[in-house]
Formats: sequence, structure tokens, C-alpha cells
Amino acid sequence: MKRSISEGRKTTYYIGTGIMVLGGLSFLSVFLSSALNFGDFSNFSGNAKSGMLRALLGMALLMIGAVVRNIGASGLAGSGVVLDPERAREDLEPYSRMAGGMVKDALDEAEENLNGNKEKVIMIKCQSCSKLNEEDSRFCQECGKRL
Repeated sequence: MKRSISEGRKTTYYIGTGIMVLGGLSFLSVFLSSALNFGDFSNFSGNAKSGMLRALLGMALLMIGAVVRNIGASGLAGSGVVLDPERAREDLEPYSRMAGGMVKDALDEAEENLNGNKEKVIMIKCQSCSKLNEEDSRFCQECGKRL
């Protein structure tokens, strides 16, 4: 299993992010040009066509960039482009390891031990009420009878 994300996937992720930035700038440029040309109707038809083209191109680039970025982050199989569960498990392994590491950190803070080295506790069962009592108890904690 791979413990890190490959350079190719990192590059794909950053390319997708760049495409999204370009798409966002293209989409937002429509609002900026509309604000700067407010009240100027000399070439209304041309400006409207240009604005619509930039808005649609910007939205398309945002969607394409999001898909490319998701593929870069999760890999081809991890993002569902290739249907191969084993390969998807490999692609998503760094994220699974990170999530497991976070759980381990939380358990360490709570001072929980997952290694199975728990201290063995001996309990004595009361003959009368079947309550489990600690090893050094002389009387039942439930019914009070002598153990």
C-alpha cells in the first residue's frame, strides 16, 4: 500500500485548482464589465453576447476544474472513474491512514490502550443474586450477602 500521494496526482490536483481559478475569474469578469459599462447601451448586443460567452465558459471551467481536482485528490479509481475496488482502496489509503491517525491521536489523548495489554481483573460472582463483585470484596455490592 502506498503511504503518500504520487507527484502525478498532486500535479493533477493543482492543475484542476488552476482551471477552477481561471473559470472563477472568467465568470466574475462578467459582473465587473457590466458594472464598468453600466448605462452604456452603444453596443448592447455585442456586450451581452460577450458576457454570456464568458459566463458560460467560466462555469464550464469551474466544473471541469472540480472534476480534474477530484481525480487528482482521490485518484482514478478512488474518484469512481475506474471501477476497481482494490485500486480504489490503494488510491484512498493515504486519507484512510490519516483518518486512522486522527482517531489514534484522540484515543491517546483519552489515554485508551488499543494494544490489548489490558490489566486482567478477577471478579467474584455472588451465589445469591449473580452480581459480579471485585476480587477483594467480602460482601456482595448488590444484595449484601457474604461472598
